[in-house]
Amino acid sequence: MKIGDKVRFLSEIGGGRVAGFQGKDIVLVEDEDGFEVPMRTADVVVIGEENYDTRHVVEVKHGKSKVEDTEKETEPADKPVTFKAPVEERRGGDKLSAYLAFVPIDLKELSDTRFESYIVNDCNYYLRYVYMTAEGTSWQVRSTGEIEPNTKLFIEEFGRDQLNDLQHTCIQLLAYKRDKYFLRKPTVDALFNVDAVKFYKLHTFQENQFFEQPALIYTIIENDRQFVKL
Repeated sequence: MKIGDKVRFLSEIGGGRVAGFQGKDIVLVEDEDGFEVPMRTADVVVIGEENYDTRHVVEVKHGKSKVEDTEKETEPADKPVTFKAPVEERRGGDKLSAYLAFVPIDLKELSDTRFESYIVNDCNYYLRYVYMTAEGTSWQVRSTGEIEPNTKLFIEEFGRDQLNDLQHTCIQLLAYKRDKYFLRKPTVDALFNVDAVKFYKLHTFQENQFFEQPALIYTIIENDRQFVKL
């Protein structure tokens, strides 16, 4: 897999072209809207450039070759599955709740472990997000994309050498539903001061309802109430 390859996602509908890489396991896929979506390399597959024009299908019959007239065929033999089950909504989930989570990969080796970051969407709305960090007065986008209702999305893996880059973090959210009417929600613009010292303390990482292992969780918005931490 290399930059420029056309890929599709294995675990969800969608795909795009490879725009770059983050470490060994994360590939940045640029979708049709120009957003770069981070995905695990194991969750994407390169799409070949084979020519499936049915006019070039050749059949060997009675020792002779002939071009099969397949102009009337309108569907390829391996038609991709495009059906997607409707999103299941849960009672009480129409108030926006979303969280930024940091999870140590090996809690038993806290002094040496790397970390994973996630955005948790704990509501019935789709969330279009922008995750960015600041250096001085300038901001840099770390990730953009869409999170389905009542799911969590892996953002990136990072080491202690990058903790200072996360000190000033901002997450912006736009909430909506698909194929149905919904109550319009204000856009979210949440600022966080991520304290690097917390990543060295075991008690920082707490049991929670979103992950099987302890995590450091910042509230972006909860029950339609936005939290801003400076």
